[in-house]
Amino acid sequence: NGLRSITAHTKTQDYVRVRIGVGKPPNKEQGANHVLSKVGVRDRQLLDVAVQEAADAVEMIVAQGADAAMQAYNGRPAPTA
Repeated sequence: NGLRSITAHTKTQDYVRVRIGVGKPPNKEQGANHVLSKVGVRDRQLLDVAVQEAADAVEMIVAQGADAAMQAYNGRPAPTA
């Protein structure tokens, strides 16, 4: 409900989102558990890389705008172990 909360507090949906993928759960019913579960050691390293790239993307959004960041970061392959 994070985005709903942001929208309710800002009273707009006009904001830039930076997404970080966390993989897919085995089934839809386990979605919340998958997203909120503790990250394993191997996946933690991948997540650390993804978080750093997201931070870099945010810096680019601020400096050059969302379009430039989307061109630079969208379509990049996900980090692999």
